[in-house]
Amino acid sequence: MENKITENTSKDFDAAIKNADSNSIYKSRREKISAYLQEKKIGAAVFIDSEDRREPALRYLTGHPTDAVLVICDNGKSVLSPWDENLAAQKAYADEVIPFTSFQRDSVIAVKEILEKSSCAQKTLALSPATTFIDHRKFSEAMEGWQIECKEDSVHEYTGQMRAQKDEYEIACTRKACAITSAMTDIIERKLISGEFATEADVALFIERELRIQGCERTSFDTLAAGPGRSFAIHAFPGYTGGAWGSKGLSILDYGVCYEGYASDCTITVARGPLSREQTEILDLVQKAADECINLYKPGMKIHDASQHCDDIFAEAGKSMPHSLGHGTGLEIHEAPFISMRTSEDKLFMPGNIVTLEPGLYDSRLGGCRLENDVLITESGNVVLTNSRIIRL
Repeated sequence: MENKITENTSKDFDAAIKNADSNSIYKSRREKISAYLQEKKIGAAVFIDSEDRREPALRYLTGHPTDAVLVICDNGKSVLSPWDENLAAQKAYADEVIPFTSFQRDSVIAVKEILEKSSCAQKTLALSPATTFIDHRKFSEAMEGWQIECKEDSVHEYTGQMRAQKDEYEIACTRKACAITSAMTDIIERKLISGEFATEADVALFIERELRIQGCERTSFDTLAAGPGRSFAIHAFPGYTGGAWGSKGLSILDYGVCYEGYASDCTITVARGPLSREQTEILDLVQKAADECINLYKPGMKIHDASQHCDDIFAEAGKSMPHSLGHGTGLEIHEAPFISMRTSEDKLFMPGNIVTLEPGLYDSRLGGCRLENDVLITESGNVVLTNSRIIRL
């Protein structure tokens, strides 16, 4: 990365966000894409965000939040075609912005006509590997003289790799989201102790209202509030009900907020006694895994090793965790890198990664416990960005 990611990177996140040179940020990202296209002899790459399929790379490369077509050419030119041109006038950064209505609101027509005027050096067009067969055929039939490329190991994957290592602006936005989340966690604990929060709906609806007041866009995923009778589920279904939360036993709250597109993701467990010996063992094991694995979240260390260590802690007690130890966060709630036993052993933590650490154990009789925090990987170690904990009452 160009910038050194230290413990103090964007510590003053409000100033970093306010003073960000948005045009330079997005232009620099697009220039890297163009350089990749030149290197791989690809004429142009297409990024399409629509109701049919969301593409976070569109916002990453232009700042425009939703519903648009972006074409980046090997000659460095970028053209954005947004559905909402008024929103684009406030949010979007690209060399040229052409309203989607100019192309009959048809992505294929938009790409075809944009490329006819773009003078690309090569005649290879890269589509997202998530493109459907039907859409691929439409592009192939329309783009005469162009070779249509639609594969995993190409420019869209490269963009995902770029997004895995956050720059200073992205870190600032994430730190803001995490600070808002941590403040809400403190309030939730106080209101739980005072008796103001007694149900799953109490806490979930508080989160929804408070995040809007604090300037967030939305929750980063559907809030999961599960009382003692439902906390055995990794992701409770439905997300929350009118049932008791924080009552005797183990309750889980998994939530996050989105600030300028960037997500926080945390989970707290509320343990209200008296608890059984087995329930206490679950809590202690999860805390032990969190305390020890954070020491393995460091630059240059193998991602696989952190996951292995957590599994070893649980296996020694005769237990197993049914999900991965963590994942990257950003414009998506789950993005690279993934902290999993399935991650290849050559994958390393890198400065600029923002990842979750979320050991958890679940039992249909005893209930569940998960402890999740967001962690920034720095040049020398890590910074825990959220204040999730096991609340013992």
